[in-house]
Amino acid sequence: MTLRPTRAASAAVDAHERYVRALGWLFVAFNFARVLTYLPSIWLVHASGDSSQHSAVTWMTWVGANLTMLAWLYEQNGRRIDRSVLATGVNTAMCISMLAVILWVRIA
Repeated sequence: MTLRPTRAASAAVDAHERYVRALGWLFVAFNFARVLTYLPSIWLVHASGDSSQHSAVTWMTWVGANLTMLAWLYEQNGRRIDRSVLATGVNTAMCISMLAVILWVRIA
């Protein structure tokens, strides 16, 4: 005897798959927007030469948090790069960029 899922169960699985797919695309969209929000800060600190409103310790912490999240996601995905790994990698790069500009301005 083969058990077949009911229509309601099948519909629930389909709805969940649509939700997970939509959630994945929302993750990508918001992370793309997040990357764009780093750019004005990076440009402003670079152009003005004033990094006094930015904490290097905070940005180092964000770099560390993003790097560990990147490593965790990579391991959880079977050491494959997917959109979550890629988005976290880009966010990490942006935090590193901001930190580098802050330190450059303070050292120069």
